[in-house]
Amino acid sequence: MTDGPLLDIRRLRISYRSRAGTVPAVRGVDLSVRPGEVVALVGESGSGKSTAAHAVLGLLPRGGSLDGGAIVFAGTDLARAGDAALRGLRGREIGLIPQDPMVALNPVQRIGRQVAEVLLIHRLAARPEAARRALELLGEAGLPDPESVARRYPHELSGGMRQRVLIAIALAARPRLVIADEPTSALDVTVQRRILDHIGALTRERGIAVLLITHDLGVAADRADRVAVMERGEVVESGPVRQVLDAPAHPCTRALLAAAPGGSPTTDPGPDRPRAALRSRTAAAGDGADGPGDRPAGAGDLLLAEDLVKEFPGHRGDRHPGARAVDGVSLRIGRGETLALVGESGSGKSTTARMLVRLTDPTSGRITFDGQDVTRLGGGALRGLRRRMQFVHQSPYASLSPRLSVAEIVSEPLRAYRIGSRAERAGRAATLLDRVRLPAALLDRRPAELSGGQRQRVAIARALALDPDLLVCDEPVSALDVSSQAQILDLLAELRAELGLGLLFISHDLAVVRQIASRVGVMRGGRLVETGPVEQVFASPSHPYTRELLAAVPGGLAR
Repeated sequence: MTDGPLLDIRRLRISYRSRAGTVPAVRGVDLSVRPGEVVALVGESGSGKSTAAHAVLGLLPRGGSLDGGAIVFAGTDLARAGDAALRGLRGREIGLIPQDPMVALNPVQRIGRQVAEVLLIHRLAARPEAARRALELLGEAGLPDPESVARRYPHELSGGMRQRVLIAIALAARPRLVIADEPTSALDVTVQRRILDHIGALTRERGIAVLLITHDLGVAADRADRVAVMERGEVVESGPVRQVLDAPAHPCTRALLAAAPGGSPTTDPGPDRPRAALRSRTAAAGDGADGPGDRPAGAGDLLLAEDLVKEFPGHRGDRHPGARAVDGVSLRIGRGETLALVGESGSGKSTTARMLVRLTDPTSGRITFDGQDVTRLGGGALRGLRRRMQFVHQSPYASLSPRLSVAEIVSEPLRAYRIGSRAERAGRAATLLDRVRLPAALLDRRPAELSGGQRQRVAIARALALDPDLLVCDEPVSALDVSSQAQILDLLAELRAELGLGLLFISHDLAVVRQIASRVGVMRGGRLVETGPVEQVFASPSHPYTRELLAAVPGGLAR
């Protein structure tokens, strides 16, 4: 590691113009990254982390204004560089791993072409060599069968696979600086470890500098050399990662550590650590019960799945004629109970969830909801069933219409089912916003004017509009900072207890699962390999894959 910084941000000030006036977003930030160094930038949603990082590449969104300061990269002040100079640096000298792959990837281009495009734009390879190199990069990013992946479109990949494609694109030109904006938030812990190991090897072997924006303090503790904590547009604390996380000096840092699922990432809480708050949340129903496949069906069962199978046809030229995404999964969810599904990207978690709520049809197997076989329901009967099952998606950025106000988004299910008058729907929207602890003042705003945590609360409010019996949450907090995570998890636990909801919670974050769920099922390769009470499975895992997942958790947060 050399003495001088590769990236040196000095007194950076950025503001946004809005209908309410000019809002300061970054207030005099100083930050530097040296070659071969990983600097983690942490803070709550809206603290200015991504704004400061995106300013390095001149990628501020519409309304953003760089008001002062310097962004010096390799001796050049990018704050004063022209568009042509910045275009020459993006991708080649500075790689960006954005947070949301569904926004960052082109939906109508095949994956291989998108990876090769960086090499072609910067004239680093001819087209045949760029195509060959794209396969190598996909393999280095941990994607199995790169030839098959290269022929697919983004919507045909899982969320974790799409995130690995973004990593391959960012590293394609072997840049000197990588800005990683939540690069592993959508990945399971084993893939997360491989990706971070890969990025870490690049910093050591090639002297790549990494600015790592993350809400995961365990990742920061394990991977960063230095950490900077942002609050309200300012860096309130910075220094060597062990110093800051072991002995935080600022109240914001201490609050972030306290909000981290499982506790501080710098210490192992141990199996006997008191968890009174956790027990009060998970004891309502099903806590300590047997695994879903080990007890007979009873009156308390809301949903029962038996031997579910889902097969997808293969693509022309693939090595395998088809894929069995879900292979004989059986599970139960009781009323007022939270069942978590965990497993690596592509393990079948989301496909299982989509079958349970009949967003996709099973190839075989049986689904029983509230005592009724709903496996082959169609028409009006299926429409009626979907009123009682609601889905909260992973990305509030992609699942909320940017053109609608919050009031319109929340009341949309009521309009779809022709429930109530316009005035009654407006009143219901206000009531639902209050239930998810958002102020009525947000009703007239659009998603772009909300933080990530606020967007996810709006998505939950919309899901509650029709008074469902089952709520399916697919990675609902993976994109949120730890403070927003804690608030959303507390909210879901309260709603489950108050409304008697059955809750299926899909997550790659084992610390989050330990906080929210009463039972857990571990999936791998489309199969449910282990189920049981959360504390039992985490303390004494019986399957080797479960032990591998627990061993890969950064910072010891799931122990």
